[in-house]
Amino acid sequence: MTANEFREVALSFSGTTEGAHMRHPDFRANGKVFATLGYPDEAWGMVKLTPNDQRQLIEQHPQVFAQIKGAWGLHGSTSVRLATAKREILVQALELAWQNSAMDSPSKSRKAKVR
Repeated sequence: MTANEFREVALSFSGTTEGAHMRHPDFRANGKVFATLGYPDEAWGMVKLTPNDQRQLIEQHPQVFAQIKGAWGLHGSTSVRLATAKREILVQALELAWQNSAMDSPSKSRKAKVR
């Protein structure tokens, strides 16, 4: 997975906009960041998951996902190692993150499920 492929997938979700946050690209739904690129460096991306989705993806794909340190990580911010991420796994993670941000309320059901 490259940064450009990550960007392409993130921008494929309806209503997604690209901006910048702390000098690196971010992707937003309903004005809320659901993913970023380039932190801590160009080899990484980030997806904002629920803590449960984060746990499941890290357990299933530890070579791809890692919890970000500190409070952000405890709330679901998850690093993505671009070099080890397969497209289908990244699509799943980005879709989960996008749905969390795109939804009006957290009580609505989500289409995507962690497999």
